[in-house]
Amino acid sequence: MEEIPKKSKIAKIVVDRDACIGAASCVAVAGRTFYMDEENKAVVVEPWGDDDETILLSAQSCPVLAITLFDTEGNQIYPEL
Repeated sequence: MEEIPKKSKIAKIVVDRDACIGAASCVAVAGRTFYMDEENKAVVVEPWGDDDETILLSAQSCPVLAITLFDTEGNQIYPEL
């Protein structure tokens, strides 16, 4: 029996490139979703490369909160307001 994939709650990932300090913790946690570009700034390469839990953990690992996550209704889910 095939398992039905769970629908993603994360609909949008935004990286604040001005805030990003190049710590690369997001890449270490969610390497299929993020990579570091030639300016040593985080970039979303594949928005659903990792599961929601991993993407949330990667956003939480950012020391300067440069990653913002939104749900399917456009509500900010991380960092919490």
